[in-house]
Amino acid sequence: MPRTHQPSRWLRVGLPVLLIAIWLVGGAVGGPYFGRVDEVSTNDQSTFLPASAESTQVQERLSEFTGTDSVPAVIVLTADGGMDADRLADLQSVVADIADINGVGEVSPAIPSEDGAAAQVFVPIDSNGEVRDTVEEIRAMLADDLPAGVEAWVTGPAGFTADLVKGFLGIDGLLLSVALGAVFVILVIVYRSPLLPILVLLTSVFALCVALLTVWWLAKAGIVVLNGQVQGILFILVIGAATDYALLYVARFREAIGSGQGRWQATMTAWRGSFEPIVASGGTVIAGLLCLLLSDLASNRALGPIASIGIVFSLLSALTFLPALLAVFGRAAFWPFVPRHGGTELPARLADAPVRGFWPRQARLIARHARPVWIVSTLVLLVATAGVLQLKADGVPASDLVLGASEARDGQVVLADHFPAGSGAPAYVIVPEGDVAAAATTLAGSDGVDSVAAVAQDSPTGQVGVSVDGADVTYTVAGPPGIPVPDPTTVDGEVMLVATLTDASDSLAAEETITELRTGLHTGIPDALVGGPTALDLDSNDTSIRDRTVIIPVILVVILVILMLLLRAVVAPVLLILSVIVSFGAAMGVSALVFNGVFDFPGADPAVPLYGFVFLVALGVDYNIFLMSRVREESLAHGTREGILRGLVATGGVITSAGLVLAATFAALGVIPILFLAQLAFIVAFGVLLDTFVVRSLLVPAVAYDLGRVIWWPSRLARRDADAAETESEDRRTLKV
Repeated sequence: MPRTHQPSRWLRVGLPVLLIAIWLVGGAVGGPYFGRVDEVSTNDQSTFLPASAESTQVQERLSEFTGTDSVPAVIVLTADGGMDADRLADLQSVVADIADINGVGEVSPAIPSEDGAAAQVFVPIDSNGEVRDTVEEIRAMLADDLPAGVEAWVTGPAGFTADLVKGFLGIDGLLLSVALGAVFVILVIVYRSPLLPILVLLTSVFALCVALLTVWWLAKAGIVVLNGQVQGILFILVIGAATDYALLYVARFREAIGSGQGRWQATMTAWRGSFEPIVASGGTVIAGLLCLLLSDLASNRALGPIASIGIVFSLLSALTFLPALLAVFGRAAFWPFVPRHGGTELPARLADAPVRGFWPRQARLIARHARPVWIVSTLVLLVATAGVLQLKADGVPASDLVLGASEARDGQVVLADHFPAGSGAPAYVIVPEGDVAAAATTLAGSDGVDSVAAVAQDSPTGQVGVSVDGADVTYTVAGPPGIPVPDPTTVDGEVMLVATLTDASDSLAAEETITELRTGLHTGIPDALVGGPTALDLDSNDTSIRDRTVIIPVILVVILVILMLLLRAVVAPVLLILSVIVSFGAAMGVSALVFNGVFDFPGADPAVPLYGFVFLVALGVDYNIFLMSRVREESLAHGTREGILRGLVATGGVITSAGLVLAATFAALGVIPILFLAQLAFIVAFGVLLDTFVVRSLLVPAVAYDLGRVIWWPSRLARRDADAAETESEDRRTLKV
């Protein structure tokens, strides 16, 4: 046997050491940035706004009218025996102390409710500062300084923002610990090796460190926007994807080591065999994520490039750092179960080989019963898809975004018992100065509006009351008689009206009121703009629905093109796309039933199906790429049907391990008490398991085996010579005997 050419020792040793050193430096520099994410991360409402919506236009101009860039908090107070004059006087000193807190604007006096049982205080908080820290300081002060018998809750938009930010606090520590711990346990069970799981986890962790370093500086420069939601998904996606790609490389390296190759030769064999499927898999995920740039929601657009950066470094780490590590450790990485010479090679012909092990039995099942297998699998998935009819993905109130305890949610309930439920989160309406009378009449005539005012910076309360008599508008101000009444603030000939809603600002009834007000105002005042927290929720939901309608078909087309280029065929990619669509439908159907019947969730954000689709389709196609790229490789040497069986057996273990790892990492998102992330965690984790154990193990290989070489049309594999076709038919008859 001729001796194969060996590169110099410097190259065989120096190159792996150099690559390891580069990644170690990257990890050492990027690691400390986990503790600095708060410096560039924000959960400000502006990071979630729809770009072109009417409410966003109002939000961007709000500070022009009010003179401050603030988000309102509402303190609602109740007392044993009610809020009499003495009790209100006692509260004024507490209110004065709150006004001295850094980041707090001009605080209103305590306003009693009509029933005399409660009071409310409006507190503007600087939105450019740390809203959560300011709210927590207010809550701590109230807990220490309130008179005996008085209870207080901080609610309103600022209160909900504080509770939401608090829910994201576990991302850096708890989320990463749970995800990495779950991955490590799975890898130890699969490989029964103490060292190999550590090498794979290092691949993921160093990829995340360098990705975070890159994202941090881009966010610092204002190129991308990083918020808690995007941060959590980035962490999980990099860990899961990098581990998946690493497992594919490990499987190829193990095969090469088991065939008797040395460390360098095994490294090159594994790299050549895994490069194309890993790059194609990463390409599908990146393509799917970048389609989010078509979204009109800022949060969706932010996720696209940030998560794509994470996938790029996952690819680089799996194709450089891990190969270098395994080139150094060689067989020792698999200790104590080092692959034996010849122990990883497939038989020359599976049709003639004895059936031992799970995956050879699975291949024999498909060879004998291909058509029943794929028909039954498809029917089961379609039945599960019927559950989609129960999915409630048209938005949820802001008060339900945080799972578990929420002071803002509790305060909202108390507020609605004693005041108009929309207090503190009104609708803002911008109209030309000459149309104030018509606009105020429309607003006051709505059953969903409790009162109407206009923004006036010179007023002690920042507002003046508005009353209309025909075409005449009268402005009033709260306080002792004789106080001069300032005019409303005018900006570019326009006035901002403030409509306090009778329903909670995050309720469906409030959204219906906003829709009615827009219809009524636009009829006579085409230039009127209606915004505020309720309008933002309404526009965000409508935009999310629009986004998923537009983006999902684009993702399918992009991934289909990538598959066609990879497999050099048309039929096989179409089959793979159809299988993933059915799998996604089944995952969403089961998720809907679980959300409604088990967890009793109030509904789902319209973006949940879009995110679920992006991750399940892109990541689900990954496993089909791993399978079908190996099938194509085997088909070139052994024929299509034999190649399908060999590809299934060769990739069965690694893809199953990868699926378990990815499902575990996404399930870790469930430890963050945010409704959106909890739902996404279940959808993706369940969907990945469905892809792993049903679609990739049964449906795809069975359909491909049933169709035979036609799956490669129009490539040369579909035009095999008559002898090869006859051999395939003979193989099939032999396996069915």
